[in-house]
Amino acid sequence: MELLGRIDPSLPLLVVAVALEAQEIHTDLPILITGVGKVASGQAIMETLAGLPQTHRPKQVINLGTAGALVDDIEGTHVIGRVLQHDLDGVAIEALTGENPTPDLVLGNGPTLATGDRFISRQRDREQLARRAQLVDMEGYAIASAAHRLGISVTLVKHVSDRANEAAAGIWADVVTTCSRHLGIWLQEQNFAL
Repeated sequence: MELLGRIDPSLPLLVVAVALEAQEIHTDLPILITGVGKVASGQAIMETLAGLPQTHRPKQVINLGTAGALVDDIEGTHVIGRVLQHDLDGVAIEALTGENPTPDLVLGNGPTLATGDRFISRQRDREQLARRAQLVDMEGYAIASAAHRLGISVTLVKHVSDRANEAAAGIWADVVTTCSRHLGIWLQEQNFAL
């Protein structure tokens, strides 16, 4: 985990999993690099923000990152409308305890993102997840959940890096710079005043 810059309650906090996703994002906004996966990203948000008084927390958390496409007709940059956790069986846990620990989080309009700690690179996994979501990543749900718990508005923005199939792992390293550039363009278009 690494925080670049200082948190300002009047500005959003940008959140990425790895520094490579931020390499082409040219901004004076603070950037939190969380590390890969749900545990690292959720802990990074909580460790960075939970100890701050409400008045010192950022007005918004914006998670910028890459995502695999679960359906063939999606590419480019997307603001996520709903995020779910795909590798924890909330329905089964709810049957046992009466409470679903992983309810889907509705963030607005846009595609559905499935988050899990597995890098999706098998066609069978892709097809199963495509029944529930259009995109897949490894941090979005945890970041959104942590921000919600802290009462902070959250936006997830994902650029398609691969097709979440057998070629995904080899492709990601080759395209992450281009993905970062597109995420930087999206951020510039938002015109956040500093």
